[in-house]
Amino acid sequence: MYRTGAAARLAGLPVETLRVWERRYSLSDAQRSERGQRLYSAEQVARLGLLKQLVDQGHSIGVLAGLNRDQLQSMLGLDGQARAIATTPARVLLVGAMLSRRIAATGQGALGLDVRGHCATLAQALALPREVGADVLVIEQSELDDSGLAPIAAAREASGVAAVVVLYRFCSSATIRALRAQGCLVARIPADLSELALLCQSALTGHRPPMHEQSMPPVAPPRFDDEALGNIIAAGNRVDCECPRHLSEILMMVASFERYSQQCLHRNPDDAALHARLALAAGRARVVLEDAMEHLAITEGLPMPKG
Repeated sequence: MYRTGAAARLAGLPVETLRVWERRYSLSDAQRSERGQRLYSAEQVARLGLLKQLVDQGHSIGVLAGLNRDQLQSMLGLDGQARAIATTPARVLLVGAMLSRRIAATGQGALGLDVRGHCATLAQALALPREVGADVLVIEQSELDDSGLAPIAAAREASGVAAVVVLYRFCSSATIRALRAQGCLVARIPADLSELALLCQSALTGHRPPMHEQSMPPVAPPRFDDEALGNIIAAGNRVDCECPRHLSEILMMVASFERYSQQCLHRNPDDAALHARLALAAGRARVVLEDAMEHLAITEGLPMPKG
């Protein structure tokens, strides 16, 4: 059984997000410890991982919360793949002397792992065997910073694996974001090695090209620029209703936020998916508000933009 922090980490969720989901949607019938802490089973953690992937693709958590694991897997197209992963030991390559010793002492079979090769340091990872059928590269780095980004990427390329799990004790948020942008699953070194197989499974099921950008149709370009809205505000001062001014100010704010979110796509690639969704949401809201503004302007005889 996993506590909330461990369950969130394994599912790739911020702890705060998991707590909000539980409070609002009662996602699971998690057991409680003697101290009242939530305890999650491996099955529940796997379901949380599926929810995370679908939310990342743009689905509403409010809709997903009532679906079972089979339904979530079906939405992801993971039926056969997920079952195979869940019942087959994770085939891994290991980087890290301490990690290798801990696994050897416990027994890889007991941990749900099939170790196909290992080395002590990241510098030796390029020499790991490639043609051994490994699916996951597990890298343990106690202290991790940006200097490890290039070697980790090189080790992934050299090993030919489908997914990478990076374990750390101390690491900056910026480095974690950069590794996740490379497609790595990043987590603190687990005290209980039984978590490692689940981490590998999460990395494999999460190793899919992002689909949310493909499902986001572009929104119509703005019909009212700031100048046109300013003209409506000025003309609206001649009528008793203040709705033209209020609606114009709201439209300016929404359009400004839409442009800001679009600019953020280029400033911070780690947050590109998030800002794409924000820009899309703002654009859709703008279109609805512009429809209302057009109707209001025609009704009140206010100036419409040319063209």
